[in-house]
Amino acid sequence: MSTATSESDITKEAKKRRTFAIISHPDAGKTTLTEKLLLYGGALHEAGSIRARKASRHAASDWMSIEQERGISVTSSVLRFEKEGIKYNLLDTPGHKDFSEDTLRTLVAADSGLMVIDVAKGVEEQTEKLFEVCKLREVPVITFVNKCDRPGMEPLEILSNIENKLGIEAVPASWPMGYGHKFQGIYDVIEKKVHMYQKSEHGAKKAVTEVLDLEEALAKSDMSKVEKEAFEEEVMLIDDMYENMDREEYATGKVTPVFFGSALHNFGLDVFLNYFHQLAPHPQQYKTPEGMARDLNDGFSGFIFKMQANMNPDHRDCAAFIRVASGKFERGQQVTIAGLGKKVKMSTPHTLMGDDRQLMEEAYPGDIVSIFNPGSFRIGTTIFEQNEVKFDVIPLFTPEHFQKVATKDPFKRKQLREGLKQLSEEGVVHVFEVPNGVGNELLLGTVGVLQFEVVEHRMLTEYGVELIKTPVSYHCARWLPNGKDDVIEKLEASYSTHVTKDMEDNPIVLFDSQYALSQGEEKVGTENLFKFKQG
Repeated sequence: MSTATSESDITKEAKKRRTFAIISHPDAGKTTLTEKLLLYGGALHEAGSIRARKASRHAASDWMSIEQERGISVTSSVLRFEKEGIKYNLLDTPGHKDFSEDTLRTLVAADSGLMVIDVAKGVEEQTEKLFEVCKLREVPVITFVNKCDRPGMEPLEILSNIENKLGIEAVPASWPMGYGHKFQGIYDVIEKKVHMYQKSEHGAKKAVTEVLDLEEALAKSDMSKVEKEAFEEEVMLIDDMYENMDREEYATGKVTPVFFGSALHNFGLDVFLNYFHQLAPHPQQYKTPEGMARDLNDGFSGFIFKMQANMNPDHRDCAAFIRVASGKFERGQQVTIAGLGKKVKMSTPHTLMGDDRQLMEEAYPGDIVSIFNPGSFRIGTTIFEQNEVKFDVIPLFTPEHFQKVATKDPFKRKQLREGLKQLSEEGVVHVFEVPNGVGNELLLGTVGVLQFEVVEHRMLTEYGVELIKTPVSYHCARWLPNGKDDVIEKLEASYSTHVTKDMEDNPIVLFDSQYALSQGEEKVGTENLFKFKQG
């Protein structure tokens, strides 16, 4: 079907796409910024600020009940909006430190990152971890310094903080006029204009803006003479930095353009969006494990980077999120699952706004398609229409926390395994057989401890299974190479080590102590013990 579309048309459509992920530390204002981007992109008419979450509204990107109760994002939402001919695919990632594995997988589906930093706190621990993922993939990162309407670091101090913490060059693309409660405008470094704003309650609507020359803005400002002089000096200092930015260094994640603003009051968002589509790259080629790049025109292909069960509580379903890597996707298309050779008809593809689904007729490189999982899809599955390809882009993160679980009701052992198998396929949790275990206990592994709470909540609400949890103490874990029985035999005979497998038969070794890990490394070599490996 897709052969009806010429190669140039696919390239043309791909160039209209911007697929990006938002990364930040908790409480930096990421969810609020997400809503405001949707507001300015025309996808929302009124933003539901995080502050209104205790009322009847909830942020559009947070749809799961546990998210609404706790006020944090625990799954990655896929949101789509269009502005001035550019189609944005916004991958809203969890900000909480306990959900970094889901965040990592989502970053693999993005062509760029939008880093949100709190002006008072600068670069925080979670931001550093997520930036490392972007750095590893060499994707460009654009920075938005948020909450400039509150007391915080001086703008120049923020730039230094970014450079010192992340080891990259920070180049201002906009600059705040006024500080804290006196914050009243944004200087557009590129156009050399000042956008002056009027505050609105909770920023539910777009800010009323007046665009002025620098001299006019200073004359209209209520800043003191000393403050105006300091602002002029800063503008002179930074005025040519963006113009001289090394574009190649930016494209590989070594330089970040920095915008300032307040997502709550909508200050600076207009300037940011004016240039975001120029800075964010259009969809890039993905490579096979052999290093061959898949041309954007080379027939439809895509990979599954996220799965989410029971988005509709009235129907037991499982949505698979597919990043289109090449070619044109069309509803009703028949695709092949790489590695299995199984053919699947893509009958009901959807695009999503939180949990609101809309039927999708076609998609191009960069787009995210949600489709009902026929039962054969897993995290990392590649699908293609023609010209066989397989992408191994989703790594397995090593779990850092473990718990044994069983069901309180012995008649619900089947539901226990089915539910945990589903959550495992979604990538919510790793599920293992208990080493030397007895009975019907299973071992859960997560990157963060709060993920156990998510598992417990979902098992109870979606599968009616109440879990009995038993803490276990393992110092660390390492994935093992498949098909190397000699490595497994040596480790099984080692001191305080326990070898088991997950539900996909990926072998892993658990160590009781640092000494046990050192002994294991000595016996089999560090090259056979992986902190994370390709799925």
